[in-house]
Amino acid sequence: MDQMTLVRDRSDALYAPVSRLMTREDWEQNFANDIRAILRLKRERNAVILAHNYQTPEIFHCISDIRGDSLALAREAQRAEEQVIVMAGVHFMAETAKLMNPEKTVLIPDSMAGCSLAESITAENVRALKATYPGVPVVTYVNSSVAVKAETDICCTSGNARKIVESLGVPRVIMIPDEFLAQNIQNETGIEMLTWPGHCEVHERFTPLEIRQYRRMHPGVVVLAHPECPPEVVAEADYAGSTAGMMEFVATRQPKKVLLVTECSMSDNLAALNPAVEFVRPCNLCPHMKRITLSSIRRALENMEEEVTIPDELFPQARRAVERMLAI
Repeated sequence: MDQMTLVRDRSDALYAPVSRLMTREDWEQNFANDIRAILRLKRERNAVILAHNYQTPEIFHCISDIRGDSLALAREAQRAEEQVIVMAGVHFMAETAKLMNPEKTVLIPDSMAGCSLAESITAENVRALKATYPGVPVVTYVNSSVAVKAETDICCTSGNARKIVESLGVPRVIMIPDEFLAQNIQNETGIEMLTWPGHCEVHERFTPLEIRQYRRMHPGVVVLAHPECPPEVVAEADYAGSTAGMMEFVATRQPKKVLLVTECSMSDNLAALNPAVEFVRPCNLCPHMKRITLSSIRRALENMEEEVTIPDELFPQARRAVERMLAI
């Protein structure tokens, strides 16, 4: 096989996963150079790229090594053998990866990739809640800062929140910072949730009326909602679960037409994996996730920036909260 044929075959293999989402010309002009450079830099830096399910297809399908929701990324971060971890996600995810890999270099391609939930609460707020409700366990969504995790009894994700809450065996829980997730878990379990008024800026915008309108426009559509949505939106859905849960639902059940009530890129990524399924796209973008681009990932690997660090005084308590979650 000559060199030109080998290069063409490699390009074909890289383009294939996104071929249903963009033209070859678009891929070559806008993405291919960065993709090839990132793949080379990964080898040179002994790096692994973890990508959240909300990343754009050219990141999710073309350069990532590990893909998943917050729970999957937290678990896989523990198992990573490479010395450098690049988090194609938001800042709290990179902090969690660092908590589980203190000896490794963890990079976030854009440190401004934040989260409205993480920014809604401080460690001081958590201490005030614990003082108001002494003895009530604190369950903190991983969408939170390391300082907040350090004040926490145990963490959870949208994929394991019910399991975590029920494992505590108590009638009352402080569940922060996502008010809607807490309300949805209360509805499922009957356990009283003491909540904090934090909301995801993507999921809080969905409404029951919007879901009903989509059902009228697309008869027979199967509606899957993320539990960060308001309870009245979840009540309109056929299924509610984490992004990993949605992916499994689509992969195993193969509905003819599906509506994902979550961030836009999920539909694009699932469409590439499930060509027989038609996706109705109610597009609410996460501005923080979209700060992560191929060019920012390439720059992170070229310059080994921006490195995530965690203050020594927060590390043991925050890590313990995440470890307790992963042990259940």
